[in-house]
Amino acid sequence: MSNAAPVAEGRIHQFLTQSGADTVEVGRKLVRLLAPPQLLILRGDLGTGKTTLVKGIAQALDAAEPDEVTSPTFTLLHEYDGALDGRPVKLFHLDVYRLEGERQLETLGLDELLMPDALVLVEWGEKFKSIRKKATGEIAITSEGGDARRITVTQKD
Repeated sequence: MSNAAPVAEGRIHQFLTQSGADTVEVGRKLVRLLAPPQLLILRGDLGTGKTTLVKGIAQALDAAEPDEVTSPTFTLLHEYDGALDGRPVKLFHLDVYRLEGERQLETLGLDELLMPDALVLVEWGEKFKSIRKKATGEIAITSEGGDARRITVTQKD
């Protein structure tokens, strides 16, 4: 299901899924690749499964059950407490789609979230230069037709 190919600008992992349940499962597997601290941009069109992927990540961290994870479209930020290999992990799931500019983004206190034990996942983060600069990687989800998705994880070295 996964093939990894090292490239000069970082590491890339790709996954193909056929359903929402597959996407949750990929999220569970990704936790091993995403050891904190990380700030990752979640890129994908509306409805491609960004929040569905976060459901699996939260479940793998014992931070929340999949049905407890919802899109932070209107609240902007959801915070979950979890653990990885016995160490505490803070999972922050942000959706900055509705923000208009860097000034509004500053009110979220993104820098305060970037703690050594934090995994910060930002939907629509590519809209903001400051987030692109701080990002340690990106998770892109594209539709492959029907419920099929291609999930590409790119991490900077």
